[in-house]
Order: sequence, then structure tokens, then C-alpha cells
Amino acid sequence: MSLLNGASFNRLENAISASEMRQRVISNNIANGDTPNFKRSEVQFEEMLEQSMGNSAQLSGRRTYAKHIPIGNSGTDVQAKVVTDSSTVMNNNANNVDIDREMTLLAKNQLNYNFYIQQVNHEVKMMKTAITGGA
Repeated sequence: MSLLNGASFNRLENAISASEMRQRVISNNIANGDTPNFKRSEVQFEEMLEQSMGNSAQLSGRRTYAKHIPIGNSGTDVQAKVVTDSSTVMNNNANNVDIDREMTLLAKNQLNYNFYIQQVNHEVKMMKTAITGGA
């Protein structure tokens, strides 16, 4: 049994992956800020995770064996996806990148990424404390 295979840890892992993907997408948007006809992209993860988890009152179970029947949905299998916004135009050259918005999203993403890493470090520290007894 792996200690880091819980639903909570898997969601953190997926959130970190989504944040890394978001960093690449936002950087690409910024790099193409002056490229004619370029359409910005964005990463959708949080909305998909929320939909996947559904109603918080819904019963969900934990599978300890691969052949067990899953109960409910824990939201651990959600993957981020990149969506291109082709419906808007920001500049005369048909580009829709707003540099100020992208820089704000980049800063927000960095804060989220740092938070996720802190959470993973906390989880690992708690497991280490439980194993060693705080010594």
C-alpha cells in the first residue's frame, strides 16, 4: 500500500500538473502577444474538478483493491485541458491577448502553485512525523 495514493494527494498532484500546464499556456500567450491572428488559450481544471466532485453530500467510497466496485466519485481522475478562445478580438490584428490580464493570471498561478507545493510538503511532513514519532 502506498501512503501517497489517497484521493486528497491525487487531487493535489493533478492540481500541480494543471498549474504547470497553465504556466506554459500563459507564457505562450504572453510570447505571442503581438502575433497577428493569434488566439489565446487557457487551462480548465478547477471547474472540471468541481463538476466531477458534484454534490458534497453525495456518498463516496475509497477503493483499497482494484477489483472493488467504486462508490460515488472522488474527483481524483480529473485532468486539465487547454481551451482556445477564438471568439474574441483584442487588437486590430485579430489577436486577443491582453498582456495585463495574462500577467495577472501568471502571478495568480504562481501563488496557487506555491500553495499546492506547500500542501504536498505538509502532507509528507505529517507522514514522516507519524512514522518517526516526531524524533
